[in-house]
Amino acid sequence: MALTNGLEVQREILDAEIKSFFDSAPPLKDSDGISGKLEEFVKKNSVSSESGGVRRVVCVTSGGTTVPLEQRCVRYIDNFSSGHRGAASTEYFLKAGYAVIFLYRRGSCQPYCRSLPDDPLLESFEYTDDSNIKVCQSHSEVVRNAITKTHAAVTGGLLLKLPFTTIFEYLQMLQMIAFSIRSLGPYAILYLAAAVSDFYVPWKSMAEHKIQSGSGPLDMRLVQVPKMLFVLRKDWAPRAFCISFKLETDSKILLEKADMALQKYKVHMVVANELSTRKEEVVVVRSNEKISVRRNQSPGVVDVECPLIELIVGRHSVYIENPDL
Repeated sequence: MALTNGLEVQREILDAEIKSFFDSAPPLKDSDGISGKLEEFVKKNSVSSESGGVRRVVCVTSGGTTVPLEQRCVRYIDNFSSGHRGAASTEYFLKAGYAVIFLYRRGSCQPYCRSLPDDPLLESFEYTDDSNIKVCQSHSEVVRNAITKTHAAVTGGLLLKLPFTTIFEYLQMLQMIAFSIRSLGPYAILYLAAAVSDFYVPWKSMAEHKIQSGSGPLDMRLVQVPKMLFVLRKDWAPRAFCISFKLETDSKILLEKADMALQKYKVHMVVANELSTRKEEVVVVRSNEKISVRRNQSPGVVDVECPLIELIVGRHSVYIENPDL
């Protein structure tokens, strides 16, 4: 009885923290428009796929969230993430026949654009003799591929891209997405690859204008971001197949931390990756197994996400057949 009461108290505290976060967050811009897009996307992909089965839908989160330090933000704290993992994973999910809701950080890596040149965009184009503009020959193939595949996915109703910047935008939109895919039950996946801030400045505690440097050293109290993953699993989309990520710089504690996340949040899978080797190898941690996934050295396979998504699709198929196991 005491244990039960203790858990109930912890849940009440968490619920209060989450309510406080959302109540004090600045309103999401174009909330109605986003809601409409999600409703239309999920409705379209709730019908049978071309193969005769039910279409599977995955929400891929990608990139890092920012923590504003002022309401009229000049300064902010950022989380490291290029968005490469999320962008690559989106490509492989689309290839596997999934419809993808891509919740991404503005300015981060985009699906099908990973091979575009790092140089400024204008350097990909050149003038022709008749004063028209065309893509440089050296970049023509990757630009054509990016445009063609992105256009096909978006116009085909298989890719919905929703951008965020701040921790406030990210969590409000994640909640909206989870609610929208809840009706899909086990056919939905939450693939949470975004680098989410652990601490933030509550909106009401924030300075309205730019913090002045002439006042000397800056002391600022950050509050812990409520652990939304627990309620995401339990309440927001309880039947969805949920995958979280754990990134560490110390390989000695990586698997231990992944195990702890698995137990604490009751997700179906944790993808553990160490900062220096994250592009070469990840470890998929489940309740009964740990699977090392390495980048395939075969010609034409350049991403660790290729075998990773292949593994996830297989485990998701098993889950669809037995979601209560």
